[in-house]
Amino acid sequence: MANALLARTNRDADRSSDFKIPVKALLTLCNAAFRRHGAGEFAQAIRIYEQILAIRPDLSDIHNNLGHALAALGRPAAAVTAFAHAIELRPSYPEALCNWGLALAELDRLDEAEAKYRQAIEVAPRFAGAYNNLGLLLKATGRLTEAKRAFKQAIALAPNDFSIYHNLAAVRPFSAGDRYLTALEAAAADPSMLPATDQMHLHFTLAKANDDLDRSEYAFAHLMKANWLKRRQIAYDEADTLGRMNRLRELVSHDFIRARQGCGERSAVPVFIVGMTRSGTTLIEQILASHPHVFGAGEHPLLDQVTGSIQKLLPGAPTFPDMMLHMSGADFCALGSLYLDSLMERSATALRITDKMTLNFLFVGLIHLALPDAAIIHAVRDPADTCLSSFSTHFSNGNEHTYDLAELGRYYRHYRQLMAHWHDVLPPGRILDVHYEDVVADVEKAARRIISHCGLDWDPRCLDFHLTERTVKTASAAQVRKPIYKNSIARWRKYEAFIGPLLAELAPIAE
Repeated sequence: MANALLARTNRDADRSSDFKIPVKALLTLCNAAFRRHGAGEFAQAIRIYEQILAIRPDLSDIHNNLGHALAALGRPAAAVTAFAHAIELRPSYPEALCNWGLALAELDRLDEAEAKYRQAIEVAPRFAGAYNNLGLLLKATGRLTEAKRAFKQAIALAPNDFSIYHNLAAVRPFSAGDRYLTALEAAAADPSMLPATDQMHLHFTLAKANDDLDRSEYAFAHLMKANWLKRRQIAYDEADTLGRMNRLRELVSHDFIRARQGCGERSAVPVFIVGMTRSGTTLIEQILASHPHVFGAGEHPLLDQVTGSIQKLLPGAPTFPDMMLHMSGADFCALGSLYLDSLMERSATALRITDKMTLNFLFVGLIHLALPDAAIIHAVRDPADTCLSSFSTHFSNGNEHTYDLAELGRYYRHYRQLMAHWHDVLPPGRILDVHYEDVVADVEKAARRIISHCGLDWDPRCLDFHLTERTVKTASAAQVRKPIYKNSIARWRKYEAFIGPLLAELAPIAE
């Protein structure tokens, strides 16, 4: 794309008499921006793109690249503006339309996002990426049959893009003789010719296929290859991650909590659902979101963001969790108020709004002090089932601890120690533990506990959670569209012979 853009920029500069910047200088700026962008240095790339556009505001590709960089930095609203400028300059620009859709989806403007994807398909009927993104949106909104069709069309156009097969696998089971399985197995016969990322998607998908067919040994062999490839691509500082959990237990004591209680923002609107990924948090949120007075906001890093905002205002800007030592009562209240303002942008009328960012288990002590009336629900699932499900999942971002069995086990052990600590130092009943196995065994009993903990009257619609129409962007998007099923319980037993390093790390929990 960079070469095509340079050529187009060169031709446009030659034709235009309205801009006096030398072509060579313009191309030098473009090259510098592309290098920064390609290296993931998005902030630096944005600055150069803005320089270019100050000189040549008519370059649609630069607007598109600017939007991509803004989106990568978590600024989807600004990205939307950049993509709109790109399309204003070139209405039939499928990549910019598709990117615009992605940014709109990030803002939960899903109808508009779907329209952009369909517009991209209209102007470029062989654009596999647009079909794939459309499929992901349809999956998130529970339109699984349409999602399957979109993914199949994408595969037909890009049969060697194994990330699309992986997306299709999330919404349909594999069967013996499946033509998609045949294609995957043919590619796996000599995966060395594929880039590492394609190999990773291929192996994650084959693991799912073989699990569907109850071929555990083959499934786990592919899981090991997929996770090994992913682990090589990421940087995970285990000492720092586990050290932060240890520091929280050391810092936030009974005395620490007692000395700072009563100074937060008084609101019962937030409902925090915390725990490990793949522990049942999406199911809990779906039950809650089926209540007419609850809005399910999904996973958003709101608490982390507002904590960062407060941190920057403290003398010396100490990092979390040590920043809590330097926070006054007014700081805790300000943090709660900032968070509440951001959360209520999702719904101005709901009596309760859920926040299902699982990693907020790190912030439970902070939540108690900054938002003392907020409900906190802890999703708990069998440790081995939780970890195996995480190990079976390719997460779109984060969760770096999940791609090695021993690292995953150590992380889980530290998480459970921290949750036990929160139960110990916070008032009794402050945190409601909800066990996935209990929900499966008696969904009404569990649902009533959940609704009661949030201070709401019971509503029978919570039992029909699988019929609730809402957006679910997590790996459980397809599962929560089904009634309660039991085949995920004790799933780890099928793989017991292969997960020794994980079980060894989890052993102290069972003692």
